[in-house]
Amino acid sequence: MNNPGRRTFLKTAVASLPLMATAQTIASAQEAIAGKKTGKSGPIRLSCNLYSFNEPLMSGQMTLDDVLTFCSELGFDAVDPTGYYFPKYPALPDDGYLYQIKRKAFRLGLDISGTGVRNDFTLPDLARRKAEIELVKKWTGAAARLGAPVIRIFSGTGKELPTGYNRQEVTTWVVDAIRECTDYAATQGVMIVLQNHADFIETADHVLDIVRRVNSEWLAVNLDIGSFKIGDPYQQIAIVAPYAATWQVKEKLFVNGQEQETDLNKIMQIVRESGYKGYLPIETLGKGDPRVKVPAFFERVKKALTAAG
Repeated sequence: MNNPGRRTFLKTAVASLPLMATAQTIASAQEAIAGKKTGKSGPIRLSCNLYSFNEPLMSGQMTLDDVLTFCSELGFDAVDPTGYYFPKYPALPDDGYLYQIKRKAFRLGLDISGTGVRNDFTLPDLARRKAEIELVKKWTGAAARLGAPVIRIFSGTGKELPTGYNRQEVTTWVVDAIRECTDYAATQGVMIVLQNHADFIETADHVLDIVRRVNSEWLAVNLDIGSFKIGDPYQQIAIVAPYAATWQVKEKLFVNGQEQETDLNKIMQIVRESGYKGYLPIETLGKGDPRVKVPAFFERVKKALTAAG
């Protein structure tokens, strides 16, 4: 039976959806930045950033296969293997090796939540910056073949500006380089995620200035909670959280430049209030056996995440 009133209602409701979604997205970001609760986020899945195993991986005490097995048995949902741990880095590994790791993770019940490279877009020499762009592009293709939805990159690897250049000029280099990378990443179905790493990027404003100027749906933030070393890190983290597509949750962070134990309850509240959905990679640093440190931190993070609802 035809119902003109119902049809009119449905047409009006559907037509309003894009506008409503946009308004809700803007409101959510604004509320999160202001530190207000926006409600429950979606499902959060814990991943292990394999830099946690840097020493045994680099020394040969453990292989990527070993670490994947360890993380699966511990109960992680995913792993984030940095490019450094693949043969031949910074050159690409053979596709066969990428597919072997992809298959291994799948058979262990692990997703691959991301990967990453070390790059520097603050180099004054244009030819060298082009080489850095090509590095990111090559590894973006590798990420796609690996099944990683994101690839982590840096802005630059040092705090000091190149001699003779101001911050605005160098930021333009970084923005132009990242924009070229995101244009390529869109063809591979992989997101570029910019990591704040206490280098050229030191504050939330630095991060968001670059993200807004690039202005690409294929760029988001890899929110490294341990790399805001100026002022209140929790405030900086809350500002950037609505723009995060992945995280690095660490055991310690810096409050007014002083290293302190991370208040995981506060971090998980920020995660929840930002409306974040997806993988939450953890990373342990410093001395000690990661086979002891990672399980202990994993349990602390799980407890805090549960407490945050």
